[in-house]
Amino acid sequence: MLHDPSHITPPEVAEAIKLEQFEIDILKRLGQEWADIAALPVHNEKAKLWQKLNDLESDRPTVWINEIPWHEINFNDELTLRCKNNWARSQEDLMRKTIYQWKHMPGDMIINPWLDCPLSIYSTDFGMIEDVDLAVTDSTSDVVSRHFNIQIREMDDLEKIKMPIITHNQKATEIRFQLMNEIFSDIIPVKKQGQTHIWYTPWDYLIRWWGVQEAMMDLILRPEMVHTFYEKMVQAWMIELDQFENLNLLSLDCNNTRIGSGGYGHTKEMPGKDFNPDWVKPHNMWGCSNAQIFSDVSPEMHWEFAIEHDLKWLKRFNMTYYGCCEPLAGKSHLLKKIPNLRKVSCSPWNNTKKAIDELGADYVISRKPSPAIFAHSTFDTTVARKEIREFLEQTENNCHVEMIMKDISTVKYDPQRLWEWEKICMEEVNNFQSK
Repeated sequence: MLHDPSHITPPEVAEAIKLEQFEIDILKRLGQEWADIAALPVHNEKAKLWQKLNDLESDRPTVWINEIPWHEINFNDELTLRCKNNWARSQEDLMRKTIYQWKHMPGDMIINPWLDCPLSIYSTDFGMIEDVDLAVTDSTSDVVSRHFNIQIREMDDLEKIKMPIITHNQKATEIRFQLMNEIFSDIIPVKKQGQTHIWYTPWDYLIRWWGVQEAMMDLILRPEMVHTFYEKMVQAWMIELDQFENLNLLSLDCNNTRIGSGGYGHTKEMPGKDFNPDWVKPHNMWGCSNAQIFSDVSPEMHWEFAIEHDLKWLKRFNMTYYGCCEPLAGKSHLLKKIPNLRKVSCSPWNNTKKAIDELGADYVISRKPSPAIFAHSTFDTTVARKEIREFLEQTENNCHVEMIMKDISTVKYDPQRLWEWEKICMEEVNNFQSK
């Protein structure tokens, strides 16, 4: 994620990374396992499934699991980190998690036949971070309850929001790139990766500075103030995107990149005709937006205080994804005003039948089954299958569907629950295809 409302990530320091031989050996072994998996022909088949889905020519619903409680699912020490160096541990962590997911709950995931070396990009962010009181129930989990201490009270507080400045530490990038090539070059290629899909969501930030109740009341009591603050956040993202474009720091996301709160971005429609492979522009990429806090806001207010502002951002991209947790049934007539909209989130809080009827076969329905099924004392496979099947049966009229299990706070330290759900879901989508 480019930004995180809870903190500002410090810029990377360009200094030599010194590894011990045992750390190099660990990474090499993981690199070989990654390369062996990536060489399987099934990945090309999966990529074709995602491409046809996103191009509204789907063969069957696709399946992916994301936002996983990794601290609860370390089976047979498969996720235990053994490196000591911070960079090595980060790379080891990424590779172990990817390989683990492929082994136990792959769905339609794809593993690249290369390793990414992300560019060392730094943003000064928006000038504010959340001020919170935390309630923690599991010290090993990053899922916590937050009470937001209010930082936006009056129009004068607008000055607290700053315009981001983007920089690229080329020396730090080159240090990591050279090191990765030294470790992996005889096993698997290494590619530099710039900024791909940008998670654009101004309300996720404003609500943490403003307060939930306070912001919702101000939609009515101080609408002009809300418009002013929201528009400044939109402009902050726009200015940041300009810098990414001008500094040539963007990378394509019409590949194994997560789009919005959904699945992969494969499509024949990108990067498009106006494409320079040496200089990726926003119009070669996916955009997204959402307003998760607007779950109980009327369609008219959702348009006025979010989507209408967001059009300036969304129109810069080739195609777009809208939504996350907020129920969007009853608002599709407004979403259809987004000219390049392709994918729409269908969270478990929707009137599902209404959402499906409104979207039909004109958009990808990005279904989010409820992760609450994993939080009970026992995992009921019969209920899991019933929920998946009932949703799919409502989409039989040529709909295009991705099943994205996400926001998983807990599996009660029982990783097999996720493995079983993946197998059930894959069985159901394949049976759905064969009907």
